[in-house]
Amino acid sequence: MNVSVEYLGDKKFKANTIKSSFTLDCKEITPVEYFATGIIGCTGIDLVMMAEKDGFEVTNYSVKAEIERTDSVPMKFASMHIIYEFDGAFDATKAKRYIGASLESYCTTVNSIRDSVKVSYTIIQNGEKIADKEELISMSVPLEDGFGGACCS
Repeated sequence: MNVSVEYLGDKKFKANTIKSSFTLDCKEITPVEYFATGIIGCTGIDLVMMAEKDGFEVTNYSVKAEIERTDSVPMKFASMHIIYEFDGAFDATKAKRYIGASLESYCTTVNSIRDSVKVSYTIIQNGEKIADKEELISMSVPLEDGFGGACCS
């Protein structure tokens, strides 16, 4: 992967990837906020794609994060609680499996921070809370669920 950023002036930058480019306007959204949305975006995409692979549709979907940062510079992320809320005609076991596979195996962004950030999650499916403030399992436990990674390749 190759990415670059060019300064455009007035706290704006042009971000370039192999596929596209976009403007980072630091007066509107800070790089830390872009980083955080990239993390939850990656795991969010995984859920939708894994469900689709099994023939299910995810609707009314949102994913958000509550993030605590350290007080001293560089004010790193200390903890991140990810809240998934969606509807889908699949059971709670599958929903937990999709999200677990993303968080534990496939989501590059979550797995890039998990050694230094306490990550937990809540799942609300079809209006019912099916997991509440669950923590990630140890990285020493190998997981194979057959999805092959949906996001961020």
